[in-house]
Amino acid sequence: MNNQPGEEKQVSIPRIAVIVVAAYIAAQMLADIASLKIGVVAGLAVDMGTFIYPITFTLRDLVHKLLGKRSTRVLIVAAGAINLFMSLYLRWAASVPGDLDWGLEAEFSAVLAPVWRIVLASIAAELVSELLDTEIYHWFVSRITEKFQWARVLVSNSVSVPVDNLIFAVGAFGFVLPWSVVWEIFLFNLIVKYAVTVLSLPLIYVVPKGQAPGD
Repeated sequence: MNNQPGEEKQVSIPRIAVIVVAAYIAAQMLADIASLKIGVVAGLAVDMGTFIYPITFTLRDLVHKLLGKRSTRVLIVAAGAINLFMSLYLRWAASVPGDLDWGLEAEFSAVLAPVWRIVLASIAAELVSELLDTEIYHWFVSRITEKFQWARVLVSNSVSVPVDNLIFAVGAFGFVLPWSVVWEIFLFNLIVKYAVTVLSLPLIYVVPKGQAPGD
């Protein structure tokens, strides 16, 4: 259909792609905030972002299927930039003097003022592991097979999840917490992330294959 003079050219993007991209960014942000707390679950130390962050790997796979490799790379880098901006904004908000009648100044600063080592380790882990996931997913689809969609998710996540875990656990907590606690965080994260990967495998069949020439 030809556009009339003065009309904007419409770009066709599936609505499901908009939802998946929004979910990916939201999960990244929630995980980064929750990671500021180290909890104890089943007797093991764990950063509380562990229970939401793993879904981002499968959501990344959905974006890749819908929009292609190039758009997925852009999304990953954009998510890292958004999380960094969020951390800077929360740090600034914590530095602004609170109203005396509010009475929660110390609590806000203690909870939401970012711990920069954790923030930077988290963003570095996200960028490296999810860009790696992108390459492995693309390799599997283009060089191995487009069949067995569950396999492309499982294979890509099986490589990227341990890499993410190692960068985050050591980068955020190495030489600060006892190494036994660091490896507890690594182990628990690994178990949870693999469990979420397996549970989320069917999601790859929910979205249609997009049209992304050259990806």
